[in-house]
Amino acid sequence: MQKDKDKVVSFYDQFAEKQAVTGINSRHLSILDKVMAAGLNANDSVLEVGCGIGTVSHLLASQVKQGEVLAVDISPESIEKAKVLWKDQTNLKFEVSDMSNFDKPGKTFDFFVFPDVLEHIPVDQHQRLFRNIHKHAHQDSVIFIHIPAPRYLQWMIENEPQKLQVIDQPLDSGELIKSITSNGFYLEKMETYPIFFKEKDYQYFVFRASKKLLKSTPRNKWEVLKERISIRLRHGIFK
Repeated sequence: MQKDKDKVVSFYDQFAEKQAVTGINSRHLSILDKVMAAGLNANDSVLEVGCGIGTVSHLLASQVKQGEVLAVDISPESIEKAKVLWKDQTNLKFEVSDMSNFDKPGKTFDFFVFPDVLEHIPVDQHQRLFRNIHKHAHQDSVIFIHIPAPRYLQWMIENEPQKLQVIDQPLDSGELIKSITSNGFYLEKMETYPIFFKEKDYQYFVFRASKKLLKSTPRNKWEVLKERISIRLRHGIFK
């Protein structure tokens, strides 16, 4: 187990050099856009898991100016680079962690962001990971997950394996959802969509902490009517 971990750490220490010259790309911006759509607020506290050299961390911290971002990664080299790159962002902190023993007693986060990292963590470790997340969640916490679409990643494995990382596994959506919902969250949204390729190369999930509904609130009747009219017009239904 330790030998496998050392191999992963070594890979990402070297990978940090490549990340440093890449800069902000469409994937990073898409992640930010979808986290914002999930309800990220300016005063939120964020835990980002698998931050690399902090590109997404920087974008998140720029949106939570009254809040804070704690970004963790298994690679010490990546964390050191991130600390230098984003040293001027006072609401952004970096730590080395593989999340196996992550423990901040009494600390909770509003958002947990996984920016294309779960496919690099062995599936048999996911349950323990999300148990740790649950320990640091509150009743309104959100988990945002972004991963390569399993079908597309399988194509990469079969056709362009040289572009993959040390661990790059297609994740079964059902098993992923199960491992998170069994730890106190429910699935609010899931979408498979294109970033770089028309074949829809990425997926994202939004989970919210499960809590008992205390009321049932009807939607505004005019909003419902406008939706109904819009659907009729789009599909030519006039009766």
